[in-house]
Amino acid sequence: MKFITFTKKDGTVSAGWINSRNEVVDMNEASNGMLPDNILAFIENHEQFMEYIEKNKGLIETGNGSYLLEDVTLNTPLPNPKSVRDFYAFEQHVKTARENRGLEMIPEWYEIPVFYFTNHLAVKGPEEEIRRPQNCEWMDYELEIACVIGKEGRNIKAEDAEQHIFGFFIMNDWSARDLQRKEMKVGLGPAKGKDFATSFGPCLVTKDELMPRKAAKGFNLQMTARVNGKELSNGNVKDLYYSFGEMIERASEGTTLYPGEVIGSGTVGTGCILELGTDIHRWLEPGDEVELEIEGLGVLRNKIIQD
Repeated sequence: MKFITFTKKDGTVSAGWINSRNEVVDMNEASNGMLPDNILAFIENHEQFMEYIEKNKGLIETGNGSYLLEDVTLNTPLPNPKSVRDFYAFEQHVKTARENRGLEMIPEWYEIPVFYFTNHLAVKGPEEEIRRPQNCEWMDYELEIACVIGKEGRNIKAEDAEQHIFGFFIMNDWSARDLQRKEMKVGLGPAKGKDFATSFGPCLVTKDELMPRKAAKGFNLQMTARVNGKELSNGNVKDLYYSFGEMIERASEGTTLYPGEVIGSGTVGTGCILELGTDIHRWLEPGDEVELEIEGLGVLRNKIIQD
């Protein structure tokens, strides 16, 4: 299923899914209150709610509470994640980005999957404008896939991690590279270089829809990024060096993961300007439109404006 958060014409924000007729189902309205009005509450008790949907889907989708897709505005599917951990799991991106900075690959990268925490209160959705920080001149996109935790767990083993995943969406880990470069010389970060925005969307696709495409340590899903209609990035989820299971095992070591937390993959190979080089494309500027696309997950589109 493809779960979404959306705004109706009257300004009401609700949640639900896109049905097989490409209509939006307001799950709270269509179920007469049996299902919640927000995605986080749904994820927290999704096993119970999915069982209810399975038994009543025909009635839910044929009654009140269905809207034409063009009559609503899609928001980020998960407006209030409990946290966002972003990993560094594609080898090509790490190697090339380091080479471009005159750095060799570090052996520790092959020993453990590493991540940083980003600002979970600066989440944006499809078609939302992204403000370039006032003191940023080197703004960049990052083409990623992310999973959403659906089941609480601690010290989760990689082979058991799949049962803790609710679903996946596209993630754009916006970066202010000049701010990031300066602060990381101090040996701590990234912080302000990532603080201003992270985009999710356009929908949160349940894991069962992707399982038929499993390949290597990921999924055989093409990943593409375009700036102002020009394709710059092209990769595949199957190129992950670390699987989401391995990422979840690392993230849950000595700590508890809760439903509604987000695990980002890190940037796919070729998936940002830092890696491609400014001879391929300049840094992003106000007025630029960035589109990230992953097979099966849709297109996440945002326009840059000046703060």
